[in-house]
Amino acid sequence: MSEPEGRGDLTAEILRNALCVAAEEAGIVVVRSAYSTFIVEGADAAAAILDARGRLVAHSLSTALIQCASLRSALPYVLRAYPPAAMRPGDVFLLNDVYQGGIHANDLLVFRPVFVDGAPAYFTGTLIHVADLSGLSAGGMASDAADVYLEGLQLPPVRIATADGLVDELVRVLAANSRTPDRLVGDLRALIAGVNVAARRLEEIIEAHTPDGLARGVEDYLAHTERRMREGLAALPAGTHRGEYRLDDGHLVRVAVTVDGAGGAVVDFAGTDEQVPLPVNSGFSQTHGGVMYALRCFVDPTLPMNEGCFAPVEVRMPRGSLVNCTRPYPGGGRFGTVAAAEEAIFAALTDALPSGGVAASGILQAFSISGVRRPWLHMSFDLGGMGARDGCDGPDATGALFGGGRNIIPQVEPIEARLPVRIEEVSLIPDSGGPGRHRGGLGTRTVIRMLEDAVVDTRGDRLLRPPPGASGGLPGRAGGYYRERADGVREPLGAKATRQPLAAGEALVVETSGGGGFGDPATRAPRAVERDLADGRVTRWEWT
Repeated sequence: MSEPEGRGDLTAEILRNALCVAAEEAGIVVVRSAYSTFIVEGADAAAAILDARGRLVAHSLSTALIQCASLRSALPYVLRAYPPAAMRPGDVFLLNDVYQGGIHANDLLVFRPVFVDGAPAYFTGTLIHVADLSGLSAGGMASDAADVYLEGLQLPPVRIATADGLVDELVRVLAANSRTPDRLVGDLRALIAGVNVAARRLEEIIEAHTPDGLARGVEDYLAHTERRMREGLAALPAGTHRGEYRLDDGHLVRVAVTVDGAGGAVVDFAGTDEQVPLPVNSGFSQTHGGVMYALRCFVDPTLPMNEGCFAPVEVRMPRGSLVNCTRPYPGGGRFGTVAAAEEAIFAALTDALPSGGVAASGILQAFSISGVRRPWLHMSFDLGGMGARDGCDGPDATGALFGGGRNIIPQVEPIEARLPVRIEEVSLIPDSGGPGRHRGGLGTRTVIRMLEDAVVDTRGDRLLRPPPGASGGLPGRAGGYYRERADGVREPLGAKATRQPLAAGEALVVETSGGGGFGDPATRAPRAVERDLADGRVTRWEWT
């Protein structure tokens, strides 16, 4: 007997939502169980459900695309190190190796198998940036690291827990390699709690829908997404389209995007500069995530993010290049290169489109502040303005090129309650968006006053080469890092520097770049200029 009309679609929708809710609950558990301020207050946690083939099935709302790509890329390495036949219920696995799908030392990825008929059929995964895991600088912000070993403790896939509990010997090793061991172990336990909760929910879904029912539902879900992704790609101009973007240090990312017209695409980074002994390289999982973000900007924005999005896209990343670093080259500062890859794809495709286009954007500017006389740590970043596009001003302070557009910056009050700092200003910077027919988004200024002696590590890009405009638009305003002395005098700090001293009473000032403008500034609508002046987004307009 067949199902009544519409019942099959309803069942599929219930199943899809149940999988997403299971991942969402895991992310909430991680945030509420974690010890690090940035995780607890910024909700910076990723959670996902994958199958035993390493395919991404569902993820939490707080999971950025680059985190999806990392969880998806790392699981095959876990399966290679620990064949499914050797896994047991209750096993939990851990890694952070950038060359095996990880991100960098401080981003821990945790996986737990979910068994069906005695064999792993699915995996739950969580990922967060833990407070500290050794390396030159607290918080994994060593901008002068010449190799990966200076970025922190390297973890290939290892079994961190069994049905009997944590593997204590390994936990002691991790704690001994952290400046903040209590927070590290607390964050690790939070990650494991997340995969355990998601595993229980997935087991309930299996019981409710049967193993075969879940398997069919997952296949239908992924196939449906793939069809929609292919439809979106097929609507792009067929052919090979080229673009490039240059980092502050002069290194160049080049890309060729070949659209076959039938729903497939090849993204090839041949010609990109070789990797360098500085933490500006990107691991392959991070570049892959950036590619998916850029391509999704040209398809239906309601498209779910799962394996169906990945399937039609082939990504070619030359080994030993900026976009696919190899041992021992560092990859911790990957976000500048990932964002450059995205900008190169934007340039390639917008040049090919009959209309439209987008200017370059400011990106996140990372920093960490750590105590000198006693151990404390504040890791954070501020976000630059987005570039304007044809028909629309750029959003202010979004940082979408890296994290997928979500704001995970902690609120002021919890930071001040937990740490010996006072945050005196968080504001938009007038005139920082690039002028154009459509104005670039504004950057921000944050002032953090030290109540104890500290050191600061910085890691930024698009500061020496501010985000350029497009179609006659002008660049955004460059950002920077500064030390503000007690007498109010400001001194520039290095854009990529470590262990810079800040005495009690001095302040760290972080200013992010504004986005580039789009179109001739002289053609901006007078009412838009008047609105900007009234809102304080600009203090003058000299192009009319």
